[in-house]
Amino acid sequence: MLPLAALIAVTAVWGITFVQVKDAVALYPLFAFLAVRFAIATLTLAVPGTRRVRTLGRAGVGGAVVLGVLLAAAYALQTAGLERTTVSSTGFITGLYVVLTPVFGLVLFRWHVSRDVWLGVALAVAGLALLSGIEAGSPAGDLLVLASAAAQALQIVGVERLANRYDAVALTFVEMLTGCAVFSAIAAVRGDLAVPHGRTVWGALLVTGVFASALAYLVQIWAQRRLSAARIAVVFSLETVFAGLFGYLLAGDRLGALGWGGCALILAGIVVAEPAAAAVLKRLLLVA
Repeated sequence: MLPLAALIAVTAVWGITFVQVKDAVALYPLFAFLAVRFAIATLTLAVPGTRRVRTLGRAGVGGAVVLGVLLAAAYALQTAGLERTTVSSTGFITGLYVVLTPVFGLVLFRWHVSRDVWLGVALAVAGLALLSGIEAGSPAGDLLVLASAAAQALQIVGVERLANRYDAVALTFVEMLTGCAVFSAIAAVRGDLAVPHGRTVWGALLVTGVFASALAYLVQIWAQRRLSAARIAVVFSLETVFAGLFGYLLAGDRLGALGWGGCALILAGIVVAEPAAAAVLKRLLLVA
């Protein structure tokens, strides 16, 4: 129950930061934002992380670097795709990591995925379809976003392979450090590196760096010692529901009947794939 509640809290944090990040990147270059975000995440974990890196060994460090590269690729490819296709198409295709995660696990590592999880995946994908509207986008842009979804799915699968073998703090620290290096290089090549200014930008950087990156991916690694990657992927789809909710509350976005129907299907998919989620979500609704 606790790992599930922690993961739902992570998706809520990711959902609320959509509004912050949208405002921040209107004032500060995106890849520079991501470089500073992951630098803050690295510093957040630096004190405990640097002491524990030696416990990883060469194989553990290599695995953590791969996780960082996959995470950075997911963000970069999604951004490149979004520049070429529609927002709705990007939102739906990104959510396909819910399907790709169990598929990759099945193909690469012969994981057994229960029928309940596959049903939860189907409901979540249907919900994402309603939530996004699936407007037709550019084939090139859609392909880049699909590659982003694949990278995100592979990151979840990779965590599944590493979480029980290595220290969670050390893994997350190296993953964040790798992400910082990748985005710093991209921002430098683009000529975007600059010192951030203003409360809007710094507020978003601190929240995303500390909570939506360092602590969020630390929770993911810790939780995947107790929950399967396929279930993690379905729970992560809740991010889109929280994004819609906080967009409605904080930015005046309106989802409409189809959008809210999509949110309901995603919630149903999570409950089917992970029945314990029903109790957690009920408590969250009572608190709200």
